[in-house]
This record gives sequence, C-alpha cells and structure tokens, in this order.
Amino acid sequence: MKQSTERIPEEIKTELLRKSIHLTIALAPSLAAIDRPFTMFLLSGGILLYTYLENLRREGVTIPLISTITLRASRKRDEGRFVMGPITLGLGALLALLLYPSPASSVAIYSLAFGDGFASLVGKLAGRYRPAWLMGKSLEGSLACFVAVLMASYRVTQRLALSFAVAVVSTLIEALPLEDFDNILIPVAAGFTVMVLL
Repeated sequence: MKQSTERIPEEIKTELLRKSIHLTIALAPSLAAIDRPFTMFLLSGGILLYTYLENLRREGVTIPLISTITLRASRKRDEGRFVMGPITLGLGALLALLLYPSPASSVAIYSLAFGDGFASLVGKLAGRYRPAWLMGKSLEGSLACFVAVLMASYRVTQRLALSFAVAVVSTLIEALPLEDFDNILIPVAAGFTVMVLL
C-alpha cells in the first residue's frame, strides 16, 4: 500500500514535467509569424539533435541536463526504450508548418500543445471516469482536450462552428491508444479540418 501512494506523486511529477515541455511547442506559431523558414529549421534541428543525444543516452553516455530531463520525463512504458515523445512532438509541429498556411498551422499546433497537453494533465490529476469506449483514457481528460482546443481554435479563427469541429476531431484522435503518435495525428487532422472548413 505504501509503494502505491509513493508512486502516484512521482507519476504526477513526471507528467507535469512532460507536459510543461509539451506546452512549449505552442511558441512555434509566434516564431513562425516572425520567420517561418527559421522556425522550421529550429524544429528540424531540434529533432535531429534530440535523436543523436537520445542514442548517446541509450549507449550509456550521460549528457548533462538533457539525460536528466529525459529520464525524469520518461513514462514507465519508456523504460529501456528510445523515448519518442520529443521527436513526434517536433514532427507534429513541423508537419503543421509544412502542410498548412496560417491560421490552419497555428490551430494545428495549438491543438497539439493545449489539447493533448491538458488532456494528459487533467487525466492524470483528476481522471476518475474511464468508460470502455475511451480505451483507457479518462472522460475528464477528453473534456479538457475538447475545451482547450475549442478555446485555442476560437482565439485564432473567431469562428465557433469551425472551432467546435476542430475540437471534436482533436479529442477523438487524442482518445485513441496511439501512444506518442497522437503528437503527429492531432496537428495534421486539426489543420486539415481548418483547411476544409475555413
């Protein structure tokens, strides 16, 4: 019993660290508004650098700060494995910028940052109801995703029906058991929804 109560706070600390990193991707649309090619260069460089450093970490090389952050932000399922989350996060934002003009790219990235980010945080902190049709995800987390995407999309587009559609699409994808690959699918689908409906 004691082990169980000690593990929960550690799990929450890990999720808070993971999602604080995750939320930083919301800076990409602002950077892209200043210099889109440079923002894509930064994302690409970050993906390549992380891949290199993560391979070194797996070979036993300790990289100051990076190795510590990666280990602390890793989930149980990542133990002994290459941690893919930062790569899929960077790829999701990069694809949004490559595939869609603004405002679709901004909505796509905000859906990734805030929708997926708050779904996970709320799910871990307050998730109680886990109906079978959510495949292990919590109803509270899914509602947090929906509200966060709705608000972020509306802030960008000022169109409620469009924002509602993006929120539904993002929430449905976030609820799927995709592990880290929802980081790619959410922005691609959210941006596509904006392009179709705008």
